[in-house]
Amino acid sequence: MTQDAIISWFADIGLADRPAVGGKGGSLGELTRAGIAVPPGFVVRTQAFEAFIRALDAAAPLRAPIEALDPADLAGVAECTRAIRARIEECAMPAEVRAAVLSAHATLCEDQPDTAVAVRSSATTEDAEDASFAGLQDTYLWVLGGETVLRMVRSCWASLYSVESVCYRRKHGLPEEGVAMAVVVQRMVDARAAGVMFTRSPTTGDRSVVTIEGAWGLGSAVVSGEVTPDRWVVAKITGEITTRDISDKHIQQVPRAGGGIADVAVADDLRKAPCLSDAELLALKDIGLRAERHYRRPQDIEWAMDRDSGKVVLLQSRPETVWSARDPKPVAAPAANPLSHVMNIFGGRR
Repeated sequence: MTQDAIISWFADIGLADRPAVGGKGGSLGELTRAGIAVPPGFVVRTQAFEAFIRALDAAAPLRAPIEALDPADLAGVAECTRAIRARIEECAMPAEVRAAVLSAHATLCEDQPDTAVAVRSSATTEDAEDASFAGLQDTYLWVLGGETVLRMVRSCWASLYSVESVCYRRKHGLPEEGVAMAVVVQRMVDARAAGVMFTRSPTTGDRSVVTIEGAWGLGSAVVSGEVTPDRWVVAKITGEITTRDISDKHIQQVPRAGGGIADVAVADDLRKAPCLSDAELLALKDIGLRAERHYRRPQDIEWAMDRDSGKVVLLQSRPETVWSARDPKPVAAPAANPLSHVMNIFGGRR
């Protein structure tokens, strides 16, 4: 395989490339090309995963046993998937894939070995418009060194065979042959604050507001539910902040020396202080609306604010699925000429 078949940079991909770079990779590329700030990075394409899995499957069947599983038999699923994950994590990566990942990592980190990256799974079936597959694969934060990145890439591949992921696919009848895993590698943001944003209300479906949730430190504490975030509701047009729920944020997740993240106590004077100013909220709202306009539908967004620069970056933007699935469908397709339906009505009265 060539380098281009193994690695793609965000600037070179978009949502149309989802079969090769997964939902997360396609979204990050799309945001980059739309001029919306995201941490720089690259994707280990699905071709690398496929080459790896084909070699394993040739040595001993891997996909056929998965398709034979009954999703109701959790013990059987657990036993089968445990063995498959062990094979993936222990097997050597193909030489050309290993070389391509190490080369791209060195370029991303500008040959600075202490530069931290996030390694994030990007399944081809996640973040689709009709069914969100997010959260069923793995993400590794503050990863240091090329060899560790290689190990985390294999772990992301293995996460496609967790009990939760396999049961999801079996319940939805997804063929194993069509399921593949890309892996995103991007520079870490040392976040002063981070969280999530919805460009319609997640509780009422109201499309006239943006809901922002955030806490101190990395956003992983918010996404995992380990800390109750601050919450604001902001009107899209006027910018009026109609809701302010400031929580007691007792912990924050921060980089750990030697790699990984750690939970540390939040200083007493910050625990009940808002993690964002009003000006930062409005700036974040505007970025969310840019993403919504680009995708032409409400978005579920992960964001972070750099500790040193104060710059906001988006870590992911996926379609909002809960309320969108409930939206009424139009009774007729839109006409090319918006006046044509009027002409038809009056034409029928002659």
